[in-house]
Amino acid sequence: MPAASPLKTADPYLRRVLNARVYDVAVESPLEPARALSRRLHNKVLLKREDQQPVFSFKLRGAYNKMAQLTPAQLERGVICASAGNHAQGVALSANTLGCRAVIVMPVTTPQVKVDAVKTLGGEVVLHGDSYSDAYTHALTLEKKNGMTFVHPFDDPDVIAGQGTIAMEILRQHQGPLDAVFVAIGGGGLISGVASYIKAVRPEVKVIGVQMNDSDAMIQSVTAGKRVTLSDVGLFSDGTAVKLVGEETFRLSRALVDDYVTVDTDAVCAAIKDIFVDTRSIVEPAGALGVAAIKQYVATHKTRGQTYAAILCGANMNFDRLRFVAERAEVGEEREALFAVTIPEERGSFKRFCALIGELPGGPRNVTEFNYRISDDAQAHVFVGLTTQGKGESVRIAKSFTRHGFEALDLTHDELAKEHIRHMVGGHSALAQDERLLRFVFPERPGALMKFLSHMRPNWNITLFHYRNQGADYGRILVGLQVPRADDKAFKQFVATLGYPCVDETDNPVYRLFLRG
Repeated sequence: MPAASPLKTADPYLRRVLNARVYDVAVESPLEPARALSRRLHNKVLLKREDQQPVFSFKLRGAYNKMAQLTPAQLERGVICASAGNHAQGVALSANTLGCRAVIVMPVTTPQVKVDAVKTLGGEVVLHGDSYSDAYTHALTLEKKNGMTFVHPFDDPDVIAGQGTIAMEILRQHQGPLDAVFVAIGGGGLISGVASYIKAVRPEVKVIGVQMNDSDAMIQSVTAGKRVTLSDVGLFSDGTAVKLVGEETFRLSRALVDDYVTVDTDAVCAAIKDIFVDTRSIVEPAGALGVAAIKQYVATHKTRGQTYAAILCGANMNFDRLRFVAERAEVGEEREALFAVTIPEERGSFKRFCALIGELPGGPRNVTEFNYRISDDAQAHVFVGLTTQGKGESVRIAKSFTRHGFEALDLTHDELAKEHIRHMVGGHSALAQDERLLRFVFPERPGALMKFLSHMRPNWNITLFHYRNQGADYGRILVGLQVPRADDKAFKQFVATLGYPCVDETDNPVYRLFLRG
């Protein structure tokens, strides 16, 4: 990535930052060590806890600093802004504090938790467009129509200076060695303020910008030497989903930012988990970009014993999104590998395959997911997830499966598999005659599945198997078995001997509609 160009633009912003009015509404957020992550990375990682602000984001710093400079006449006419959510809450809280009207234009894709928070703070919400850029254009129209003052989320010197107070606090809170500060970039207001202050006070400290790989407008602009408008942006990290960065933020970033890193969705999900482990707090995707970048930076540059700070810039996370984050975090950390494995459609091959899993190189591995539906006389295709110890193991495991006669396809980095196919294994099968559908609760401990398979009669064929580790002490498993009616008594004895809670779902109408041939 292009390094910063020499420029003396930091000093004017130093005065602006030192004189910024933010503490009427903002708090000086803690700078805390991430002890578990630091031990793992062999570098000291510090977390700037902007997720602890009254609106759970840094954005109120810049919003209030801008609005505190307005004249009484301007405040009387009210303010308007466009925002994906966090700036909106900052403007709404600032307007509430200053006693003025605030109209907030938000993309329709904004998480409901942010919309509700703005309304609670007294902001008037207008939903328009699919991205920040769409909302911004509409807000400018309303600004002219209603004679209000536009409070830009990033491309305004007062807003930039307000965000720069974060850097002022970091350098005051940690006066020892500091090698780099990692800053998420959307439109560029945060990194412009942070870089302006740090380069004026401690220029030896690197400022590293972080963007999603599908929303990298600043990186593309710096590379091109001019502002680049993206045709589309990814929406997972909605707080940084900006198609066009600001003029002033581009000028400052191009001059003062030392380097840039892009991260993907899985890496961000893994970083959200890392932050939770150290803080017991859940940040939004934008808030985890800095930590994801530190992990990637350490892996790339092989650093040890250095000190890095990441700004946790927001925690306005929709609760419903946590399911997706948890699902992808293990893959993002590469502590789970996914495979499509082909095994012979014959009795005993499933048990043989499960036995092989326990003998794979690298130590014992837990099965995190297993999906299978009978569909062919000769071959069975199973979707399987396994725990791993770190990056790169999935390739070795796939090769080991193949060596032992089970053709395997590594799906660990396959978006279609991770997003959809894992949930779609199944369906009607004409081969599933005399099938019984059973719902078991297995203890989550090694050997539970092999106990099940060992107690089965050899002539009972498994026609369906669905399991996903949900992190609980007990796993829920759906099994289809071909059991002849003549074996009713033996089957009941098998279930009783097994000792696992079991529900017979063979007569369930849902099974008849979607699975039974």
